[in-house]
Amino acid sequence: MPAITLPDGSQRQFDQPVTVMDVASDIGPGLAKATLAGEVDGRLRDASHLIDEDANLRIITSKDPEGLEILRHSTAHLMAMAVESLYPDSQCTIGPVIEDGFFYDFAYPPGFTMEDLDRIGAEMRRIVKDALPVTREVWRRGEAIQFFRQEGEEYKAQIIQDLPEEEEITLYRQGDWVDLCRGPHVPDTGKLGQFKLTKLAGAYWRGDSNNEMLQRIYGTAWPTKKELDAYLTRLEEAEKRDHRRLAKQLDLFHFQEEAPGMVFWHDNGWRIYTEVKSYIRQQLRRNGYQEVNTPEVVDIKLWEKSGHADKFIEDMFITESENRTYAVKPMNCPCHVQIYNQGLHSYRDLPMRMSEFGSCHRDEPSGALHGLMRVRAFTQDDAHIFCTPDQVQQESADFIQLLYKIYADFGFNEILVMLSTRPENRIGADELWDQAESMLAASLDEAQIEWEENPGEGAFYGPKIEFSLKDTIGRVWQCGTLQVDFNMPGRLDATYIDEDSSRQTPVMLHRAILGSLERFIGILIENYGGAFPAWLAPVQAVVLNISEKQNDYCIKVTETLGNQGFRVDSDLRNEKIGFKIRQHTLAKVPYLLVVGDREVENGTVAVRARSGEDLGSMSAEAFAEHLAEDVGRRGRTEN
Repeated sequence: MPAITLPDGSQRQFDQPVTVMDVASDIGPGLAKATLAGEVDGRLRDASHLIDEDANLRIITSKDPEGLEILRHSTAHLMAMAVESLYPDSQCTIGPVIEDGFFYDFAYPPGFTMEDLDRIGAEMRRIVKDALPVTREVWRRGEAIQFFRQEGEEYKAQIIQDLPEEEEITLYRQGDWVDLCRGPHVPDTGKLGQFKLTKLAGAYWRGDSNNEMLQRIYGTAWPTKKELDAYLTRLEEAEKRDHRRLAKQLDLFHFQEEAPGMVFWHDNGWRIYTEVKSYIRQQLRRNGYQEVNTPEVVDIKLWEKSGHADKFIEDMFITESENRTYAVKPMNCPCHVQIYNQGLHSYRDLPMRMSEFGSCHRDEPSGALHGLMRVRAFTQDDAHIFCTPDQVQQESADFIQLLYKIYADFGFNEILVMLSTRPENRIGADELWDQAESMLAASLDEAQIEWEENPGEGAFYGPKIEFSLKDTIGRVWQCGTLQVDFNMPGRLDATYIDEDSSRQTPVMLHRAILGSLERFIGILIENYGGAFPAWLAPVQAVVLNISEKQNDYCIKVTETLGNQGFRVDSDLRNEKIGFKIRQHTLAKVPYLLVVGDREVENGTVAVRARSGEDLGSMSAEAFAEHLAEDVGRRGRTEN
């Protein structure tokens, strides 16, 4: 009879087989009520799973990450049941959990509307009240295919046909509705309830644009109403901060069909872009990086030799000329090795830090494009460090220090760090992987940085550190990376002469801080809600006249500040001062300098901060000092 070992090491002995729920009930009624599933010997199981031999058991509730995922997956099934109940001609396809929620794709030619979501949500709440038991069933493959075809669910039948022969076919039943799923799921629909259907989108069957278009319904689900309300508030705030909406309001950039996924930068947006680029360039120069520039179109043979053609050929733009095949570069690393290979290098020349604002192109699916966050043409703040094995740890530590400084200057002080270790399919000896992983871990520990291990998620050629930013509304954006590469330098014939006169292959550190300028600027727009700190603002100050009598003085002030390198405009329109103040406040200009007769007489400007605070009157020189101090604070500015 089974002995059940719990996470605290305690054991419970039973004289007959028991379910996960039985064990939870034996521990206490409160735990039984909260139980969603169990982890039995490391594998997630339904609460109804029968344990008939000794086992280790962890009870899963909504407080566990796995429990939240189960809750959301079960809510996706709840939604699918409601849809097919209300719209019998619809077909379910797939419905996975995603970050903060779930979606389900449906084949329904008439299409759903946002009004339909309210109706579907009401039906879901009715099913929740019924507290229908959710049960797992194992079917024969042929019977399952026949069942779904009889039910008009051709997509489910296709999924089963494509599963490996050895895979067990499991269906989940709630009421008279059945769906194909591996599970696990909640014990009954009454465990659900705190959800919201959020939006509609199109999606191709199995993500292939050659297949039919389906309709995707997104939703979110949480353990409590408080958590759901907090998430919906964050969602509402995120919509207000959407960089595409703010781009129109602030005249930053646009996209159009003639160049999908490629940015048309307007003057205001390009000012931000060039400021970000100039700042990064300055920081890299100070930290010993040389800046290079490499061709955008390179013979496909280089990409075949580097291994990128095998991995990325479907994402590369290909062109032909004079019977040669070229690729528009999707990344910069092979080209940097070509520069390294020009000339003989000694170990004394290393480390060599090579940076490039590399213009890259990737043929992303049109359905995946999303403003600045997912584009086809982008510029990486890319750099590669060629070094000896002994230099990896110090170079990694120096890079981490630089990265944290730059993130702080942009206003990001909460950084999440993951160390991704060797994947199953990898190249290189285990001793090299041991060395590389321990060096990266040591560099993080030396910097006293908290980090988590991400087992098996390293690149095929080496481990990597991933740095993610948390923005002002709690969203996480993965941006920076540091990767150790033992592979590409050798494939591309990079060498150096070691101290003993032998030829050795350098280690190549791939590193980026922003990731791409386009995406990072999109993150900045949303983080600040368009109200950039003074050092990044497209226009740092606007000089406003009250009447045309002050025009000459306003022009003089504008020129004085402009000559000191500040981005200052003047607004001399024949409009009421209140109208102009309101307009430039909506444009999120950090400072408004109002000039009337008194200011002209006293040689001053009346300074108003973006927050609405009156900073009083001061001379143009005094304001220049104030603005310079604000700019110098960078991400630590309070205005």
